[in-house]
Amino acid sequence: MKVKGQMSESAVVIAILCISGGFQDAYTYNCRDKVFANAQTGNMVLMGQNFAMGNWYLGMRYLLPVLAFAVGIYVAEKIRRIYGKSEKIHWRQIVIVWEAVLLFAVGFMPQQANLLANMLVSFVCAMQVQSFRKLNGNAYATTMCIGNLRAATEMWCSYRSTKDKAVRRKSLLYYGFIGVFIAGAALGGVLTLLLAERAIWISSGLLLAAFLVMFLKE
Repeated sequence: MKVKGQMSESAVVIAILCISGGFQDAYTYNCRDKVFANAQTGNMVLMGQNFAMGNWYLGMRYLLPVLAFAVGIYVAEKIRRIYGKSEKIHWRQIVIVWEAVLLFAVGFMPQQANLLANMLVSFVCAMQVQSFRKLNGNAYATTMCIGNLRAATEMWCSYRSTKDKAVRRKSLLYYGFIGVFIAGAALGGVLTLLLAERAIWISSGLLLAAFLVMFLKE
């Protein structure tokens, strides 16, 4: 068994990443100028709207996190290509350590550095999106819910027709992780009110926990 490769697609790791993903979105929206860390579609809508109205600074506030997200995808893919065959440490663990370090740095940034903070969080989210895309072989996203909701509902419809219990289990698992993501967002909203900029350190700690879990056998 490929220990690290298997564990990186386990339910435990995915659950931790879902909590962290929801937390990050709540953090940037509530603490960093109402910019989304994960939902780049929302950022694109707000970017286009502000540019159309001549609000160039506000438009850039949404454009730069989108560009940072694209760079994060590229960097994560480069890490996979370079370290994908490493036997000492799984390439996804390298990604997740970088995520944790960058989020920890964000916690030190004042409100005057919100633009940079949002770019770094978007960069981190992109690395996670690119690196953690499967749950026991099934496609899954840990930083957004639209695709998961579609897959869960499609599987539930299939179960209602076929009565296949395996399909029902997968559907409920998808719905369950959507709930976990929402719980992470709720936690992020509450703790951001209490800890302000440093609340993101909770997300950083969650990522380090996932890093350690990936050393275990599934």
